Amino acid sequence: MTGTDRPVPPGSGPQAPTRRRFLGYVLAAPALTAAAELVPAPAAAAGIPSPEITELVDLNDVMTAAALPTSGLITVEVNEDGTVSFALPRAEVGQGITTSTAMLIAEEMDVPVDRVRVTLADARPELVFNQLTGASNTTVSTYVPVRVAAAVARGRLLRAAADELGAAVADLTLKDGVVTGPSGRRVGIGALSRKAASVRTRQVAVTLKARERFTVIGRPHSRIDALAAVTGRKKFAMDLDVPDAMPTMVCRPPTINGRAGAVANLAEVRAMPGVTDVVTVSTGVAVRARTFGQCIDAVRALRVSWQPGSAEGKSDESVLEELRDAELPLGPPPLTPAVEGRFTFHFRSNSALEPNCAIADVRPGRAEIWSSLKSPIVAQQTIAARLGLPPSAVTVHVTEGGGSFGRRLFFDAALEAAEISRRIGKPVKLMWHRADDCRQGRVHPMATSRVRIAYAGDTVLGYRQRHTSVATDLGHGLGEIFTALAARLPVGDIGFSETFFQLSQSMPYDFGAHSRLLSETDKSFNTGSMRNVYSPDVTCARELLVDRLAARMGKDPFAFRRDFLRDDRSRAVLEKAAEAGNWGRSMPAGTAQGIAFHSEYHAVSAVLVEIDCRPETVHRPVRDGVAGPRVTKAVCAVDVGLAVNPRGLQAQMMGCVMDGIALTLTSSLHLRDGHFLEASWDNYFYTRQWNTPPELDVVVMPPTTGKPGGAGELGVAASAAAVACAYGRATGTMPTSFPVNHGTLSFAPKPTVPPVPESPTDGLDHVR
Repeated sequence: MTGTDRPVPPGSGPQAPTRRRFLGYVLAAPALTAAAELVPAPAAAAGIPSPEITELVDLNDVMTAAALPTSGLITVEVNEDGTVSFALPRAEVGQGITTSTAMLIAEEMDVPVDRVRVTLADARPELVFNQLTGASNTTVSTYVPVRVAAAVARGRLLRAAADELGAAVADLTLKDGVVTGPSGRRVGIGALSRKAASVRTRQVAVTLKARERFTVIGRPHSRIDALAAVTGRKKFAMDLDVPDAMPTMVCRPPTINGRAGAVANLAEVRAMPGVTDVVTVSTGVAVRARTFGQCIDAVRALRVSWQPGSAEGKSDESVLEELRDAELPLGPPPLTPAVEGRFTFHFRSNSALEPNCAIADVRPGRAEIWSSLKSPIVAQQTIAARLGLPPSAVTVHVTEGGGSFGRRLFFDAALEAAEISRRIGKPVKLMWHRADDCRQGRVHPMATSRVRIAYAGDTVLGYRQRHTSVATDLGHGLGEIFTALAARLPVGDIGFSETFFQLSQSMPYDFGAHSRLLSETDKSFNTGSMRNVYSPDVTCARELLVDRLAARMGKDPFAFRRDFLRDDRSRAVLEKAAEAGNWGRSMPAGTAQGIAFHSEYHAVSAVLVEIDCRPETVHRPVRDGVAGPRVTKAVCAVDVGLAVNPRGLQAQMMGCVMDGIALTLTSSLHLRDGHFLEASWDNYFYTRQWNTPPELDVVVMPPTTGKPGGAGELGVAASAAAVACAYGRATGTMPTSFPVNHGTLSFAPKPTVPPVPESPTDGLDHVR
């Protein structure tokens, strides 16, 4: 029966779940608490020949399989006030997963979404791999477990209501958190919470609600935290009032990963107004004061002798030479015609809008941390090891974050805050300066990509791509997942990065024999898994060569892609983007359309853009910035299988489009003499208002698979590639270096000593 619990007969063993029927648990607790039980996913089929690894298993599948064994430890609790509580073991960083999770619970329990309270779980080591946020996996991996736990709770509530109202379960209705009996008597779920609770843990079977009965899932819903966000009531790490935790900042080295030597004026800085502590730590010299302004003054006043960093003397040019030396060969030239290209992608910042920050209170024998963390278990273990404490003595609270782009997978602020707090014996509220994160934070690696497509007549015979990158740091938990599941992955005995690469890249076109290989070099940089990791670069290079091949064959770029796409679902998305964007319309010289396709994690997307590369646009004056070409229109069509919250998905795709525009046109870091020149968002040109398309449309396709696919990163690669293709068509020259304006330095670099610029006193000189 839908929504009811049924004890499993003793000795019968677990029942095999069907498409909608699952096992769950009612846990022993004073209030109704329910959890899911899901059998482990079967191992990838062996011996199945396939030219496409991701058709067997992709990165998202791996993460879902890794999370599955501990899904039963995630619980839904019904409170006596009629609300439902759920501690989400993922990080909310603006992507809207607290809203979509609340929708899943509301759907199965028939309660209003605004009665579901979703918080973020503290680090829970027992969850193992079930507390890692990344690879667009949250909704995919939690979709069934959350619903099963909610369905178990619903069934228990109906059983308790049947006793309370003296009616059969089948005669009861549950709607808006209220159970109504055949006589019209009503009882709220809050009043049933204790009665529905169990004194022992019981296994029950539930049937999930059929998709045709959905009233919440698949309907657009505003974010549950929207009001708090726009009214300033939303709490981030720096908003928390932890007793005696005072502002703290670090004076950092002038080159990447340099080390502090002697401090010439330690006593003088300690005597500055508001300063309470100044100590040398592994990353620089830490200053604790009453205000962040006083911290900045003290950091700027410090006179430190610095030891060389890990990238001493390196520049864009020298790193590019390293990459070219590390490139794997494409193989001998084909005997048939071919198109070929080499593309360069410069360093990009991994900074989020919220500065990197954390609160730490380290006392003898214990530590407590507050920070936005996507891998809190690894953070807890690492911090414990650094402090010489058992992990159980370190409490890690996960706070909401103001953006991530993969940055929050790393916990350097939390680790640094713990080290500083231990050194001074006081709580600290650590915040990185904007210059810190540009120059010493995580960056998207510089990379090159070589592509060759061989063809004969109208037939594509083969595709080869060799992607070479500065080493990507996967030491945030993903590597451990690969190690744990190595025997089940169809990628052989290869390294973490190559495994990640092979499981995250797919070939959507019928291009004959194809291969993609990754080579990585140079571990001297602090790199990160920026949103979509390898895909924007890999897809951009591929789609540019697809455009070139279409031109060589005398075919329209859209029609060429449509004809070579491997499945109807992909073709439908491409056709929708072309239709909604009016592909092929007549446009003035110097302007053009571009279209591109990308698939990943059981989801597909296509983006059409229009770009203006006319001189009057490219050279329009922009204060302290490079205007460059402007994307005037963007259409993104997306099919994620089943969109839990279409409105949230549209917002995600809007952000992906902005990312893609930035990656192709404007945003990069310039490496000179072992440091990056950028020191703030003032001179790091993410998509600004002057480059935002006046027309932007996101089309969410109707459900196709009945279950969610990955969506958080899906639109970035297609957007970047579409902009690049449009630029090539508008200018008549295929771009090969990204962003296209990297060679123009539009700002005067700020000094590296002191490491942070002077705080502005007013903004009147910027008023227009």
